[in-house]
Amino acid sequence: MKIQLGSTLLFLALSITSMAQTKFKPEDTEFYSSKPPVVTLKNQVPSDAIVLFDGTNLDQWVSRNNPEQPADWTVESGVLTVKPKTGDIQTKQVFEDFQLHVEWKSPEVIKGQGQGRGNSGIFLQGLYEIQVLDNDDNPTYVNGQAGSLYKQRPPLVEVRAKEDKWHLYDIVYKAPRFNKDGMLISKGSVTVLHNGILIQNNTQIEGTTEYIGLPKMQAHGAGPVILQDHGDLVNFRNIWIRPL
Repeated sequence: MKIQLGSTLLFLALSITSMAQTKFKPEDTEFYSSKPPVVTLKNQVPSDAIVLFDGTNLDQWVSRNNPEQPADWTVESGVLTVKPKTGDIQTKQVFEDFQLHVEWKSPEVIKGQGQGRGNSGIFLQGLYEIQVLDNDDNPTYVNGQAGSLYKQRPPLVEVRAKEDKWHLYDIVYKAPRFNKDGMLISKGSVTVLHNGILIQNNTQIEGTTEYIGLPKMQAHGAGPVILQDHGDLVNFRNIWIRPL
């Protein structure tokens, strides 16, 4: 036993010495195949993005209540505005992992307080809400304020609107994965930049973002992006998505 152990240690020592004496060239660790695709920007939109709203129409959207019906929100002067009591709208296409850009603005006339003030939401795969809410000196529960993963995780910092009153969300989302039997393999996660400031850093999603009760983890595949009708005249513009 001692002889075998000694031989093994000697072999390992010789191997390490041999590796240390090996001389590498720079090209030994360089590869040139599988080059990444070229992506350019045009009007601040990546060339490989799917434009969901460019200010002209709602061709990429349908009613959430009845996907056979077109979206019935208001489009005027390049801006999409919630039409209260018409219901949420959702993308015609469904997605898994993606990068999403959305710009939003609180109503011109602010009414109410807390969750009743400029409320809307962006639902990832139709299940996980990133909160949209007027956050100009508007106290509410912190895991329900603007930029929160609703009722799960508050933003790292509170970001106010720019001088033109518009907010920018850049969202990088990784969908949860389930096996063929519907068992969870890995939870989803989300990273959010609010006006260029990191507010959610690879945040783990515990399940659906419920208004009442705990998150629910339900097996699902690809899903739409949903914009919420919460009864307030919230505005949106420049919406695009890059499937990853």
